[in-house]
Amino acid sequence: MVMLYEILSKLIQLYSWALIIYILMSWFPNARETSIGQFLARICEPYLEPFRRFVPSIGMIDISPIVAFIVLNLAQSGLYQLFRWLI
Repeated sequence: MVMLYEILSKLIQLYSWALIIYILMSWFPNARETSIGQFLARICEPYLEPFRRFVPSIGMIDISPIVAFIVLNLAQSGLYQLFRWLI
């Protein structure tokens, strides 16, 4: 059971890093058009899209990724509490 928790926790951490890299790629011109950028777009955009619909932008700044990170961290905390409760 501990191994399952560790695998899921590592997947959430890996996805968090993928989100960070994808968001930082928006600062560089044409970075999202590369093969890595397109791959990250395929895995990150489906998660970010619902947050973009509900969280308004502040001028030119999109704050929806911050909310997405908070939800991802809450999911990881919930996963920890669930496995702690089960063990």
